[in-house]
Amino acid sequence: MGTNEIKQCLFESIENIDDNEFLTSIKELIDHKYSQFKVPKLTNTQLQRIQESEQQIETGDFLTDDQVNKFIDKWLEE
Repeated sequence: MGTNEIKQCLFESIENIDDNEFLTSIKELIDHKYSQFKVPKLTNTQLQRIQESEQQIETGDFLTDDQVNKFIDKWLEE
């Protein structure tokens, strides 16, 4: 059975269920599955910092991973 068929069967089954406790359990299961994918709400400061970072990337104002590793290695030697 494909995904769309399974969804259709679930829709039809749920429409016929009158047990509030059972429906609540199904809802909690679905909420738990997809709660990790919620988009976080960002503050204005966070949004501004993201915008600044994107501008720095566009202008080439950043360090590569190799550059940072060399900088850290040098710093650790001191």
